[in-house]
Amino acid sequence: MAKRDILTEKLKLHFGFDTFKGNQKAIIENVLAGNDTFVLMPTGGGKSLCYQLPSLLMGGTAIVISPLIALMKNQVDAMRTFSEEDGVAHFLNSSLNKSAIDQVKEDLLSGRTKLLYVAPESLTKEENVEFLRQIKISFYAVDEAHCISEWGHDFRPEYRRIRPIINEINKRPVIALTATATPKVQHDIQKNLGMTDAIVFKSSFNRSNLYYEVRQKGQDVDREIIKYIKANEGKSGIIYCLSRRKVEEFADILKANGIKALPYHAGMDSQQRTMNQDAFLMEQVDVIVATIAFGMGIDKPDVRYVIHYDIPKSLEGYYQETGRSGRDGGEGQCIAFYAYKDLQKLEKFMQGKPVAEQEIGKQLLLETAAYAETAMCRRKVLLHYFGEEYLEDNCGSCDNCLNPKKQVEAKDLLSAVLEVISVLKEKFKAEYIVNILIGNETAEIQSYKHRELSDIFGSGQDEDDKTWNAVIRQALIAGYLTKDIENYGLLKITEKGRIFLESPESFKITKDNEFDDDDEDVLVRGSATCAVDPILYSMMKDLRKKLSKRLEVPPFVIFQDPSLEAMATTYPVTLEELQNIPGVGAGKARRYGEEFIALIRKHVEENEIERPEDLRVRTVANKSKLKVWIVQSIDRKVALDDIALTKGLEFTELLDEIEAIVYSGTRINIDYFLNDVMDEDHIENIYEYFNDSETDDLENAIEELGIEYTEEEIRLVRVKFLSEMAN
Repeated sequence: MAKRDILTEKLKLHFGFDTFKGNQKAIIENVLAGNDTFVLMPTGGGKSLCYQLPSLLMGGTAIVISPLIALMKNQVDAMRTFSEEDGVAHFLNSSLNKSAIDQVKEDLLSGRTKLLYVAPESLTKEENVEFLRQIKISFYAVDEAHCISEWGHDFRPEYRRIRPIINEINKRPVIALTATATPKVQHDIQKNLGMTDAIVFKSSFNRSNLYYEVRQKGQDVDREIIKYIKANEGKSGIIYCLSRRKVEEFADILKANGIKALPYHAGMDSQQRTMNQDAFLMEQVDVIVATIAFGMGIDKPDVRYVIHYDIPKSLEGYYQETGRSGRDGGEGQCIAFYAYKDLQKLEKFMQGKPVAEQEIGKQLLLETAAYAETAMCRRKVLLHYFGEEYLEDNCGSCDNCLNPKKQVEAKDLLSAVLEVISVLKEKFKAEYIVNILIGNETAEIQSYKHRELSDIFGSGQDEDDKTWNAVIRQALIAGYLTKDIENYGLLKITEKGRIFLESPESFKITKDNEFDDDDEDVLVRGSATCAVDPILYSMMKDLRKKLSKRLEVPPFVIFQDPSLEAMATTYPVTLEELQNIPGVGAGKARRYGEEFIALIRKHVEENEIERPEDLRVRTVANKSKLKVWIVQSIDRKVALDDIALTKGLEFTELLDEIEAIVYSGTRINIDYFLNDVMDEDHIENIYEYFNDSETDDLENAIEELGIEYTEEEIRLVRVKFLSEMAN
């Protein structure tokens, strides 16, 4: 067996590993040779070792500039476990008190410290600059180097000052490292750090063990995530949310549903944040809920799933966050919930920032939307974004490849796109090109007077904007087009595109996935259907029919369809759980619930169904107060229009509340009001209609009863009917 080389021996001695991963050895040799080094390596590829091992082998102290205080502590602790000397690694940041800082400085001056982690803010402090001039520096490592670029997903202005400060302290070789950088960001980093001659080591961004999926974000997102976590019990997971408030709120919801979870965000007390991080690392909790705006720096190899509750604001951010799963090469499920309104929210957050920053932010959001909506292989789209070509047609581990859409011929569509770009002299972005094709006369198109270009304006009206966007995205990946990032994403035709224009050939595309805009006030029916158990739903409808005949009441009086759908989604097996179902309530649960619960319980047991726990809606308390007040007012025979006036409600809004009260099983008597405002015959006729009808649908009732009866009259009598018959 060949004798191991000295560098591999040192690796074994200091870190206990037998072999290097990927490019690690070549990178370390380059650093030891005193050269500037640029490292592009995905999360989990072993970036840290690329500066940790050289720091131990070289004379002096390596300065590691990192934006994450949590990561500094993590890495310093790890380094100390590899050495007998605690002083081998230190960090210098705002979390240290004066005596701790004095200890760090003493160890540095004595030469004991081989690695010093500093935040960029600490590096630029005058007293630290003065002190660092006194020590021997081996090299500088700039971690999370994408923070330098405005095009990076986590731009930090203080990173722009690193090079001038290095020059001020003492010029030494620089190693810059990042897990996510597009070609544009890579260029920015090298230019800003003054290392354009650096040797670049680029590892593949393909994490073959990760599974990627994007799901429609509907009103049942909480329940869906809880169901997923419970199906993966005992596994470690991270859930990313957009805001700190949502992090706290969702962590509480998970805990209320029996899941061991803790929150983690930048606004928390640092001690609490460290405790939560340690609890996750020590496996005292299964799930960490964190903000996407805050890099956690958690080096945990066995995170089995990363869920994005909200879609991130850039693909770099998304890639880095998903990269925290499956770092040991094992299973890693990456599931993102997407609603276009989340991106609109992110766009609003950018308002007030400089125009250039807004423009960059908007382009990054468009890339994220394109990734979410595409029906192409997600791996192919992600890798293309990072300047890497993925040659397989089907990766076998993303939702689009596991459920492939039929491809359609788009040769003529691509020709049309290329023609428009050519006529417009390659000076416009995708959005503008699409507006020209579909004939959408925007203010920008008016200002350029491009409506007058009759050959191209509106030439693609037969297709919608989604189709044209899909053509452009897939033409970029296929190499017919390129995007000039330096100029805010102007579309340019490649040599391959020009050949295509001369001699078009077959070009097949998959149309984008459809993501419906999720309306805030969708009926329960709208959000429940995706998870509804069709067999149980059908059985409950049969049971409702039997009860309806036995009790001689219409089926809707017992339970409405949305209530049955909710039962067939959450599987309530006690009266207490049943009364939490929308449209049920305590009265109805007691009156009709037993037989439904027995049916559900039997179905759950026979089919070994794991039930998602009930979720408590946070707004229930306030709504309950209003409902109680309305019931008490009706008991006191207060006129309904006076009740509405007192609470500042429209009369129709009050009727909505009263209907919800009655549908949930509470009996009320509004005869005093009906007799005062309605004709007796009208009351009787409407009442008889509902008694004979198969449905309580309002539109049906208006149509059947005719124009003599107003909508308000029909609704009022329906309340009387349901209260007397059902409750």
